[in-house]
Amino acid sequence: MKKIAVFGKPGSGKSTLSKTLAESAGVPFYPLDSMVYNADGSLVERAAFDAQHENILQSEAWLIDGLGPLASFQQRLQAADTLVYIDLPYWLSYWLVTKRLLKGLFITPEGWPPGSSIVKGSLQSYKMLRLSPRFWNSDFSQKLTALGDSKNLHVIRTLSELNQFVAQIKL
Repeated sequence: MKKIAVFGKPGSGKSTLSKTLAESAGVPFYPLDSMVYNADGSLVERAAFDAQHENILQSEAWLIDGLGPLASFQQRLQAADTLVYIDLPYWLSYWLVTKRLLKGLFITPEGWPPGSSIVKGSLQSYKMLRLSPRFWNSDFSQKLTALGDSKNLHVIRTLSELNQFVAQIKL
């Protein structure tokens, strides 16, 4: 496990899992939100993001969590040796985004870009959740299953499975 892509819907626990997994595997952790967004919440210039993303993919070891631009996501899926897809039910994802929003009013959520607005970011997460069925669907699942033939694939569908996965990593 040297090149790891962690992905799933907003609020699914990607950042928390990724931090633990990166430490356990001894690989550098690159939170995608910190690569895509500036501290003020504006988007990083696409050319700058693409260059940084490509440099990371060419390195010996990495863990990148998140989706980001679709072309870069596809590149990550191809370059990774390990794929971790957190596929929690939609109702649970909405609840976790809401929980993060409420908690974020007092402390910065795990993996949240420093200085960015928790309210603005949460509204973006709700928007992404509303649009997610267009992407996180059976076609994507079939493509992911096919990729799993040549990669280490983990699909996590419940909070219990997520907690078990994290507990295994810490061993």
